[in-house]
Amino acid sequence: MAPGGGSIRPWIHRLRGTKIGRNVWISQFVYIDELHPEDVSIGDNCTVGMRTSIISHFYWGPRRKGHGGKIVIDKDVFIGPHCVILPNVTIGEGAVIKAGTVVSRNVPPHAFWGTPNPGALGVATVPLTFENGYRDFLKGIRLNARSRSGNGDSLSPSSPLTPHS
Repeated sequence: MAPGGGSIRPWIHRLRGTKIGRNVWISQFVYIDELHPEDVSIGDNCTVGMRTSIISHFYWGPRRKGHGGKIVIDKDVFIGPHCVILPNVTIGEGAVIKAGTVVSRNVPPHAFWGTPNPGALGVATVPLTFENGYRDFLKGIRLNARSRSGNGDSLSPSSPLTPHS
C-alpha cells in the first residue's frame, strides 16, 4: 500500500471539510465529493477501498433542494474497492460493503452488503461490435431461465442502452 492512506489523505480531506474520525484508512484514488465534502462524515476505524467514490450531490450549478444530502459512514465500517456511495445514505456501524457495490440506500449496522455474485444471463451468439448492430445482438441472445423468469436483466430492442451512443 502507498504511504499516506492513514495520514496524508485523511488529513487533506479533513482540510476540505470532510468529518473524519481517528484511525481511518483512505486508499488511493478515492473520490470524496468536491463541491460538498462537508456533507460526508466517516467514523473512527474505517477503511475506504481503492477507487471508491462518495458522492453527496447530483446537480449542476447552485444547490437545489432534493439533489444533495448527507452521507454518514459510522465507525468500524469497511468499504471495499470500486464502490459508489450515493447521497442521503447512512452506513451502519461495523458494516462491510462488498467490492464494486453501489450503495443507494441505508445499510444496517453489521451488515455484509452487496449484490449477489454475477453469473451468466445467457449466451451471446452475435457479438456486440461495430459490424453487428444492437438489434442483431439482441436477436442472437439466448437467455437463461433465470433471466426469462424476471430475476435477471431484461433485454429488448427498445432498450435505451445502445452501443456507442
